[in-house]
Amino acid sequence: MKKYFNEAIIGNKNVLATFSGKGEMIRLYYPTRDNKQYISYFHAGIKINDSDIIYLHDDINNVYKQYYDTDTNILNTEITNTYFNLKILQTDFVILKEDVIVRRYLFINESNIDLNINLLIHSELLSNENDSVSAKVVDGGMMQYAHNFSVSTFSKSKLLSHQINDTKSNIQSGIIKDKDYIGMSKDSSISFDLETIKPNEKKMLELYVLINDNTKTICEVESEIERIKKIDMQKEYTNVKAYWRKYVKEHNTLNLEEAKNTYEEKMQDIYKRSILLFPLLINQNTGGIIAAPEVDEERSNSGGYCYCWPRDAVFITKALDILGMSKETEKFYKNFCKITQSKNGMWEQRFYTDGRLAPCWGYQIDETASVVYGIYNHYELTKNEKFLKENLQMCERAIDFLKRYIKDIFEEKEEYERKYHVSYDLWEMNEGIHLYSLSSIYAAFSAILNIYKILGRGVSDFEGGNRLKDEKVAKSSLEIEELQEKIKKFINHKMYNEEMCSYVRNLEDKKMDISLLGAVVPFKVFTAKEKKVLNTIERINLTLRTYTGGYQRFENDHYMNGNPWVISNLWMSLYYLEKGEKKKAKETVDFVIKTSSKHGFLSEQIDNSTLKPNWVMGLGWSHAMFIIVLEKLLNSTKK
Repeated sequence: MKKYFNEAIIGNKNVLATFSGKGEMIRLYYPTRDNKQYISYFHAGIKINDSDIIYLHDDINNVYKQYYDTDTNILNTEITNTYFNLKILQTDFVILKEDVIVRRYLFINESNIDLNINLLIHSELLSNENDSVSAKVVDGGMMQYAHNFSVSTFSKSKLLSHQINDTKSNIQSGIIKDKDYIGMSKDSSISFDLETIKPNEKKMLELYVLINDNTKTICEVESEIERIKKIDMQKEYTNVKAYWRKYVKEHNTLNLEEAKNTYEEKMQDIYKRSILLFPLLINQNTGGIIAAPEVDEERSNSGGYCYCWPRDAVFITKALDILGMSKETEKFYKNFCKITQSKNGMWEQRFYTDGRLAPCWGYQIDETASVVYGIYNHYELTKNEKFLKENLQMCERAIDFLKRYIKDIFEEKEEYERKYHVSYDLWEMNEGIHLYSLSSIYAAFSAILNIYKILGRGVSDFEGGNRLKDEKVAKSSLEIEELQEKIKKFINHKMYNEEMCSYVRNLEDKKMDISLLGAVVPFKVFTAKEKKVLNTIERINLTLRTYTGGYQRFENDHYMNGNPWVISNLWMSLYYLEKGEKKKAKETVDFVIKTSSKHGFLSEQIDNSTLKPNWVMGLGWSHAMFIIVLEKLLNSTKK
């Protein structure tokens, strides 16, 4: 069964784990957010008296309630088995300074009979011919290992039984037994005896999941397990709770008023969940930011999400700046962008967060343009000239590439005559010349011109003025201004359809596309009230707005059934705020708030028939746009 939905996310600086709404741990990443994922499945179950195994995440008699500890990344899943009247509170969190997930199970007997309970864990790690998984019993649990990693699941409680080989043949009975302490199986199981729990009695058992990259010997791993078992986990729980609550408080820059109703509570939930999500998307060493925790490893519906797209990250860094996470923003530009820039000045489609090139399927010019735009955007908030100087040469290389690219377009050559291949659009589906892409280049040109003005003469010679450099900058600036004029003229002459009374997204088709708004916000090629823009907005509302109030990406979008996208609504909100129409802006935001998940996560899409998240929960771009819109909405209300 494919597990597409990460309904909850926890982590620390090295570990990221995702869960279903029923408490099943679905994915486990270490040491970065995108590499590597270890588990095929991690199933917890119980045997009560003479029953077969009752899976905690999947039983007809189980009733579920899931929630986070307030303002934290500590996840609670209440599981009530109505047949035995047994309540289990499962609490999952990651220790701050250890690569350990704590899985705490509190069992409460709400029946009037004694319940004899065994807890079973049946887990399978991802395995292949180049990195096959084996297992070995350790004190209090099981170590599953391959050449490049090990995952150890253990407890302070005594191990009742284990099974390394052929667990699948008998796990259903809830009874496991194996003479072997070591074996070559990718799935294995362990069992713990909680003994008898009397009516109204409570008992707790804690499991620890320790991950390492297998640089340690078996002796070192076993020593590590012993050390972990001596840690005061209640103290760690208190520390984790305090850390995240302090983190939310420190980054509560928008100071939302106390919620007065359910709607405002949901808004608060999204706001705080965004603050808690962003650090879980960031590689703390490089500054790289994944688009979202992965949902589709097999690429059955997509090209994957657990990568860093410069474009997505630029939107996210804007939100980070708003939330007072400017150090994270600067690390993205000063570190990640520098190590990922190609020799010719461009950035490819996407990367692993350690800076290595990820699988790509085409060139996207707006990835390069967005970085230059983002650097100036960060300066506008911080006024940090040192930051501009440190990134100037990187920007200049990117601008030189953009100049060559745009000149190639304006020469109107046949495809085979071009020096540069035409770009994919931001949806990565259509190749050609796109209004959004051209707008991003226009904004990058505006950014470098502003950077030159701020830094003044001798911008690349920090020891003093340099006449030859000044002349070069002046000449380049004049050329850039001329190219900007050409871009604007090209868009107005070739990308405005008089019959439709609207801008079109590219030169190949006449479909309406929400990305047309990029020419106004954020890239400011045009103003919000220009006649051609107003005509375009009218057509967008006629073609992309659905009966629920949600906006699709573009006409006839069939990806994942062509539902409304969260960023489409938020983009419309930004446009209306730019235009000064607060009421319409709030209406488009309302759709996003009412369709958020129970934990405050925003998805990529919303099912138009159920108004539930449909695909990719915790999408960084969606959360970033929400923060950007929320700040602008609050500022407009204050005026």
